[in-house]
Amino acid sequence: MTTHSRVPQVLSSRGEFAEFLRQETTGGFLLLGATLIALVWANVAGGTYREVWDAQLGFGPSWLHLNHLSAGALVADGLLAVFFFVAGLELKRELVVGELSDARAAVLPVVAALGGMVAPALVFLAVARGAPGAANGWAIPVATDIAFALGVLALAGTNLPTSMRVLLLSLAVVDDIGAIILIAVLFTSGLEPVWLGAAVLLLAGYAFAQRRRWTSPLLYIPLALGVWICVHACGIHATVAGIALALLTRVRADPGEGLPPAVRLEHRLHPLSAGLVVPLFALAEAGVPITVTALRAVFEDPVSQGIIAGLVVGKVIGVLGGVWLAVRVGAARLLVGLGWRGVTPIGVLAGIGFTVSLLMSRLALDDFGAQQRAATAVLVASVAASVLAMIVMRLVGRAKPTVRGG
Repeated sequence: MTTHSRVPQVLSSRGEFAEFLRQETTGGFLLLGATLIALVWANVAGGTYREVWDAQLGFGPSWLHLNHLSAGALVADGLLAVFFFVAGLELKRELVVGELSDARAAVLPVVAALGGMVAPALVFLAVARGAPGAANGWAIPVATDIAFALGVLALAGTNLPTSMRVLLLSLAVVDDIGAIILIAVLFTSGLEPVWLGAAVLLLAGYAFAQRRRWTSPLLYIPLALGVWICVHACGIHATVAGIALALLTRVRADPGEGLPPAVRLEHRLHPLSAGLVVPLFALAEAGVPITVTALRAVFEDPVSQGIIAGLVVGKVIGVLGGVWLAVRVGAARLLVGLGWRGVTPIGVLAGIGFTVSLLMSRLALDDFGAQQRAATAVLVASVAASVLAMIVMRLVGRAKPTVRGG
């Protein structure tokens, strides 16, 4: 076979592999696999695990604030910005042309998501009882991991109404907004005005290039890197750079253009985000001790107890309460094919807090031991929520769907 004849097959296989990585179950499986590897690695060879992720990989002059970064920090502050960029592209698309573009259609997931953030925070504060770390720790259980949740939803079978997926997706989009706001507001200290001004100028340049319909990667890649460096240096968590760039990306296609930049970028970067970035973050963050002593410490720690209760109990209360309130006051109606039996699994699935909750635990807690206990608590809660959701969805799938309008 000639080289020329192999090229189309290579391109085709690459396209098929990228499409495979776009599947919701694939992202969930890769995330789960990376988590299991991290747990085995940390518990069998904990010394090498910490050596790898604590290794100093910083670069550049000190005034760039990049020379102190470890391998784990580069993943959490650098690569995870790609994840937030992809999430931001989806967020803007939903707000401008998607499910959330109509105010009335957005009421149900918005209220459900808000309830699913407020209730876990309140449950956490009630359980943690002012323990050390509780002041910021309440932010840890407010997040929902959409990749993991959609993976569990897909594994539950095909007898579930598609409206469940629509509500979960929409709820997760609003949840992403809340997480971004919390990261930007709670975990920003000592703002450097010069670097902040430089970030704003570069973002303005990105927006101008989008308005002028310029398309060259030779322009956008340096701009994006510049924004990330400036946001990191100014004191704001660097992942916010990904969201800021995404929200400035055009989502409406020009006449004859085909697909707008936001859709093209999301299509290209989603495999990278789901197939590399998120699993690598899980590999770097999920390696916590799961010995009897470590688990006992988690269940005896008020902050860890609050995280587990917030995710497993608070999310269900908040999501169901938000949906009930929106329907009760007539501000929204249940989606077609989605009765109260179908809303309950969504509340349970929202308790899977994995990726963003792990990031929040890094940001909210200063002590390394507290961070490890919090990460273990997030893992325990996410596993519990996954198992409970599978059980509830199996019960819902066997029951005859209840179609209600409100």
